[in-house]
Amino acid sequence: MTELVATTTGLYPLPDWAKDDLSDLKGHQKHDLISGDESPEIVDAYDRARSEVISLQQDAGLDRVVEGQLRWDDMLAHPLTVHENVETGGIVRYYNNNNFYRDPTVVGELTPSGDVASELDAAAEQTDDLQAVLPGPYSLFDLSNDDYYGDDADFLSALADFLAGEVAEFPSHETLFLLEPSLVVNPPASDDLHARASEAIDRVADATDAEVVVHTYWGALSEKTYAHLMDADVAGFGFDFVAGDREQTLYNLDEYGAKDAAAFGLVDGQNTLVEDASTIRERVDWVQDQLAVAEFDTVFVTPNTETFYLPTNKFEAKLAALADAVAPTEVEA
Repeated sequence: MTELVATTTGLYPLPDWAKDDLSDLKGHQKHDLISGDESPEIVDAYDRARSEVISLQQDAGLDRVVEGQLRWDDMLAHPLTVHENVETGGIVRYYNNNNFYRDPTVVGELTPSGDVASELDAAAEQTDDLQAVLPGPYSLFDLSNDDYYGDDADFLSALADFLAGEVAEFPSHETLFLLEPSLVVNPPASDDLHARASEAIDRVADATDAEVVVHTYWGALSEKTYAHLMDADVAGFGFDFVAGDREQTLYNLDEYGAKDAAAFGLVDGQNTLVEDASTIRERVDWVQDQLAVAEFDTVFVTPNTETFYLPTNKFEAKLAALADAVAPTEVEA
């Protein structure tokens, strides 16, 4: 029996009212704010928005509930851009999308900040099915610059320690999704860096007792990257079956094996077309039917990417379809 778990990759769009309120409160200068500098009015707006997206997930019937990452103006780079020892440069493109973030440069020691933990503490008061979301250490390495550690190996190691320190402060959570699109978009250039990326992921995963899923997207992992990633001691990996090369992903799974869990990115996190529940379920079944060897105890059914690209009404509809697609949660493997 394979357990199907409906969840998401986090990084939600702000509710429409919050976009307007926060734009006014921030004076249209949201990228100049850092953690701890928000006014009480801004903190209150984010608190209300967080409660709203948590209620949306619960009402839809998702099995795991994320905090929403509504404060993450810099998307995956957020844990660095709010750190006191990081300087933010100009606005740069976020991978190949029409979204942007401030270019972070680390200029001092990366000590845990507790920023993400404080968001999760607030979320934990509203759900017992909490799923934490963080950028993976390799993607954070790819999206940032180092002006302190002086060596790629030391910098990646420091990022892993930093993220592990953040995770150690998290409240109790069922699952941790580490978002690692850079493993697809800009994979390690050498075997040594491949090995170090897997070791860095291990270090972050060791900081929690929760199931850790390393979710990759915006394409398929190369054969070499996947083979190295299998060395990481995590519950499972996530795969983009919307934008990815499906045949490459299926080959990797059957050729190099799989963990006990996997995340299937089957709902388009960027397209406003809303998939119905039956379509999503058909996609789950199709993936499992194509696998000659790999089997999973647990499959997390998710959007392929973050969903901050979507209009809020389409986002809400996709949440409902996801939940409907996996009920009941147990099917024949």
